[in-house]
Amino acid sequence: MKNLLGAALILLSLGGCAGYHIGPVQPYYLRGVHSIAVPTFENKTLVPRIAVLVTDTVIKQFQQDGTYRVAGGDQADAILKGEITRISRAPARSVRGNVLATTEFNLALRVRYSLVSRVGGKVLAPPIEVAGTTSFFVGPDITSDERQALPLAAEELAVQLVSQLSEGW
Repeated sequence: MKNLLGAALILLSLGGCAGYHIGPVQPYYLRGVHSIAVPTFENKTLVPRIAVLVTDTVIKQFQQDGTYRVAGGDQADAILKGEITRISRAPARSVRGNVLATTEFNLALRVRYSLVSRVGGKVLAPPIEVAGTTSFFVGPDITSDERQALPLAAEELAVQLVSQLSEGW
């Protein structure tokens, strides 16, 4: 009786682990994709040199995540096509006593991307828009302050983009 109870207890405890996987868990519709090419994103904004920053940040996030291997366009299973659609800055905090002067801004960076099969050009992931945001305090040079905040927004954007492709949300 004791042995039967012990065996039942062991089976019950092991049954709780049945749904877990070790390693990357790709979405079902991307099960055949193991490597992704990431060409430079298209810049639809007026901010110069932002496309290289965002593309590099997305590539680094893919490498850190490890679900997909980043490869060249002729060796990859799929190609990630992206365009930077908008960069916006909005005041977040004003100077006490002077509502026209701003001390802190919110910065938002938006990218629209799709994943296309290299062979055949079939759309694997329909166009999706993802955003990265950050805030920054205003110093004497607002342009350089915004330039320093852009990598932070790009990093948040890259984390969301890669998690959507590697986890399905």
